[in-house]
Amino acid sequence: MSNKMMGPRPGGPGGRMATFEKPKNFKETIYKLFSYCKSWFPVIIISLVLAIVATILSTLGPDKIKDITNTITNGITSPNGIDIKEVTTIGYILIAMYVSSGLLSYIVSFLMATSTQNISKRMRGDIASKINRLPLSYFDKATTGDVLSRVTNDVDTIGQTMNHSVTTLVSAITSFLGAGIMMFITSWQLALTAIASSLLGFVIISITMKFSQNQFKEQQNKLGAIGGHIEEIYSGHNVVKAYNADESAKTKFENINNALYASAWKSQFISGLMMPLMTFISNLGYVAVCVIGAVLTMNGVISFGVIIAFMMYIRLFTQPLTQIAQGMQNLQTTVAASERVFEFLNEKELANENAKFQKFENIRGDVEFKHVKFGYIEGHTIINDFSAKISSGQKVAIVGPTGAGKTTLVNLLMRFYEVEDGEILVDGINIKDVTRSELHNQFGMVLQDTWLFEGTIRENIVYSKENVKDADVRAACKAVGLWHYIKTLPEGLNTILNEKANLSNGQRQLVTIARTMIKNNPMLILDEATSSVDTRTEIIIQKAMDKLLSGRTSFIIAHRLSTIKNADLILVMRDGDIVESGKHEELLSHNNFYSELYNSQFSFSSEQGGQSVI
Repeated sequence: MSNKMMGPRPGGPGGRMATFEKPKNFKETIYKLFSYCKSWFPVIIISLVLAIVATILSTLGPDKIKDITNTITNGITSPNGIDIKEVTTIGYILIAMYVSSGLLSYIVSFLMATSTQNISKRMRGDIASKINRLPLSYFDKATTGDVLSRVTNDVDTIGQTMNHSVTTLVSAITSFLGAGIMMFITSWQLALTAIASSLLGFVIISITMKFSQNQFKEQQNKLGAIGGHIEEIYSGHNVVKAYNADESAKTKFENINNALYASAWKSQFISGLMMPLMTFISNLGYVAVCVIGAVLTMNGVISFGVIIAFMMYIRLFTQPLTQIAQGMQNLQTTVAASERVFEFLNEKELANENAKFQKFENIRGDVEFKHVKFGYIEGHTIINDFSAKISSGQKVAIVGPTGAGKTTLVNLLMRFYEVEDGEILVDGINIKDVTRSELHNQFGMVLQDTWLFEGTIRENIVYSKENVKDADVRAACKAVGLWHYIKTLPEGLNTILNEKANLSNGQRQLVTIARTMIKNNPMLILDEATSSVDTRTEIIIQKAMDKLLSGRTSFIIAHRLSTIKNADLILVMRDGDIVESGKHEELLSHNNFYSELYNSQFSFSSEQGGQSVI
């Protein structure tokens, strides 16, 4: 069940993949796409060669039909009658040619479907790997729906259109050239007549492509935008309903939808004009050939069989123009989708950490921040000059008003973001000297926003850890007070969690806390871990947490007094700096910012009949 985790997600270093510069135009994007598909070039080239052979066989057909027609025509006027043997021989040749062409076309379809789907599979895999190598700063500016649109809509568009348009274009061009050559061989007069009537087709294709390309690109962009909006509104549907924001959400959707409609309509309408116009040109060619052919036949320049052959050649000559137009239309969509995919694959990645071999051995949990400076946006610093030293096993609470930099501090500790200046040490080792995956293995995290996936309760609790015993899972569930609820479920720990599972926010949080207990890391980060549970449940969790935190260095971002009053060290942050540090009673006695913060919120909580918050 994909509850969106609002907090940062670690991205392991993973394997490296070649990056691509953002395509700047149609030709450059085509080149990038061909370069990407080079591993399948042998199969694609074989397919195209077979497609050319199949098309040539089909193109030679009218010439044989001309021979049959002339044989029959001559036989009607000949005293010896029609030469059935010659007609039969030519007929067998025609059957062999058309059957061979059909078989080759089948093989081409099979090879192209195999290669294009493998290319699409690789592209999805590269995008998935790329996501894990992107810094969180990318997702600060990109919507989830737009990323999903690149993985689904854009990749599917590339795979489907490549499968059809590439072979269609090659076959159409071969048929066009082959028919043109055969027409000149058969009758240059009728060939010129047919070509003259078809020149208009080239002009139409050129003009149509010029106007439709930008619309196809805009169409793909709007598809990504509408996907992002729908994902955002769906994931926050309860908030939208609670704040009566239905109309504003609907208005925004309609604006994007109208923009998508406009670009899609323009692209489809303009490109759709090709078919009727090319049909008109084809029919015009038939009329011209019939009229000129009749005149030439009456003058004895050509035979009647030539006219019959040319009626087929006209189709083989003009129909490819329509296919070329359709293929180019599909190719335009492919280029627009490819540009979005390559743009994503070219995004700046996290630094390659394959050369880092530093490991944490028998980690104690000493953590030190040395003059750390950081800002999410360049030129806007929110952590100015942060320094702190935390000893092994200490329970450290980080408090302060909203925007003071509490969560940012944890993000830097986990290397979700990199510090601009200064350094962070764990057991005397700069965390930049170890891989992110090695660093993440030392921490367990419980965030304010829960993240569960569709699977059993047990699978959610033992997430990413192998060989966990059921007894350990039950013990973790009992420790957080979740076991009594699990026992009421028909399938117990094997109950499937999905969008219809009846779990409250507090119960979801209990699952994530049990997950952290199972992981059993040497250091812990709790970012308002009990904010979604009631006071009674919090007491149960707190007792379990006290056992879990024993002997471990822990960082706690919390507002409730019960969570921080027993902390070994409280760091009070304000505007990105530590303004006070010490224990709860000690800080209260100083009667400074911590005391002011505590007393003001404590008074508010007392008036509300609740528990004090910090």
